[in-house]
Amino acid sequence: MTPLSDPDASPLRVALTGAAGAIGIVLRPGLLRAGHRLRSHDLRPLTAAAAGEELVEGDLRDSAIVDKVLAGIDVAVHMAGTSVERPLDEIIENNLRALSALYEGARRHGVRRVVFASSNHAFGMHEAGHQLGLDAPFRPDGLYGLSKAWGESMARLYWDKHGIESVSLRIGSALAEPTEIRHLSTWLGHRDLLALVRRAIEAPAVGCLAVWGVSNNVRRWWDNTGAERLGYRPVQDAEAYAAAIKAAQAPVDPLAARFQGGSFAASGCTRTAQGSGKLSG
Repeated sequence: MTPLSDPDASPLRVALTGAAGAIGIVLRPGLLRAGHRLRSHDLRPLTAAAAGEELVEGDLRDSAIVDKVLAGIDVAVHMAGTSVERPLDEIIENNLRALSALYEGARRHGVRRVVFASSNHAFGMHEAGHQLGLDAPFRPDGLYGLSKAWGESMARLYWDKHGIESVSLRIGSALAEPTEIRHLSTWLGHRDLLALVRRAIEAPAVGCLAVWGVSNNVRRWWDNTGAERLGYRPVQDAEAYAAAIKAAQAPVDPLAARFQGGSFAASGCTRTAQGSGKLSG
């Protein structure tokens, strides 16, 4: 397989799961433009393959589908799964069982690195405005966020026991443009999203690394100090949209405004609603 650290080597063979999802549809053409040999996967049918691209359709809980996705691959970019708060059974199937199957497939096929879509919602019960480093403790704001904390631990397990590198991307609000006050801190613009994923694919010798997936927002809550070896240098800033957002913003639920997870943190939260004190600390 192609050495990840050799900039003059032939293009990397990259598998992209969840290629039809909201992030996948940004990454798929971007990774092809970058010259990588792409194998795009989704549970749903994908549009016709581009030059240099293969397509795989199917359920990642099926090891035969995982084998089709990962055979001969250098780096797997795992964006598939449930990306919103859902019942536990669905979270377990799509975000735990499928991820486990993917890492086992990576072990079988000698995949060198997995780029894992973690989430800011693994930390969503930290209070808004509190600055978090890469070593911040997990404080998931729901079952979805909990599954991402579990996923980062799985990345560590497969690095420690099998030498499979992982980059866990703690993705913020990955949108073409920010649309609400919270996004002034959490926005990850599409230009920066593609740059982040490319660095996660192409950077040499990352070991097991977690990084915040956020643009260069002046109001950002997350500090990527310690992730310099990835080489991610965001250039977008949500502040350019601040005036328009403030002018159009409807009143925000006080709990959603209080916690970094926004509406995810507020949903089903009974402790503060009953006046039982601070959740921070």
